[in-house]
Amino acid sequence: MYPLFVSNHVDSFAFAVAYIVWLVPELVSSVTKNAGGNAQLHDRNSKFAVVGGIWIGTFIGFWLAFAARQFAISWDRTFLFAVGILLILAGVAFRWYAVRTLGRFFTLQVAIQPGQTVVESGPYRLIRHPSYTGSLMSLLGLGFVLSNWLSLVAVLLFTIIGYSYRIWVEEMTLVNALGEPYREYMKRTKRIIPFVI
Repeated sequence: MYPLFVSNHVDSFAFAVAYIVWLVPELVSSVTKNAGGNAQLHDRNSKFAVVGGIWIGTFIGFWLAFAARQFAISWDRTFLFAVGILLILAGVAFRWYAVRTLGRFFTLQVAIQPGQTVVESGPYRLIRHPSYTGSLMSLLGLGFVLSNWLSLVAVLLFTIIGYSYRIWVEEMTLVNALGEPYREYMKRTKRIIPFVI
């Protein structure tokens, strides 16, 4: 079975809108959210690991949805599609809420800004990387929209590999730059999912 958006015009339109809502802010931020000249870069190519993981996983996920149709998820596909669209949009909203909360300290590269401090407001009260949580929510939604077990695994696997490396680089950098306040913050919070991990 093909994904629902292939044969249903309403689903196709809903997916196109959700995909554009997800993609356009990411493309804009790729131009506007790079670290400034005063920032100390510590990225270790983690930006490319994340972007590569997302795009490779997405490409393979789409390919598998069409090439490996025997792994299509067959139960309640309309409900699964709707949940997928909602997750994409909720993930986008949560990611950009986190970005807004972090303010000028948010960049697409791991960088330390002059005067940087530990931010513990908004979603950062419970998790250290809420913008990544939002991104993972959107990609889980994409996996549901593709309605294929292999697609779902591919999208999440490659993304999680990229983000795992990024989180390791980022946390090592923040511990070195911010010291004890960040270590204490790490003890009180989880990385991605509140109270879980």
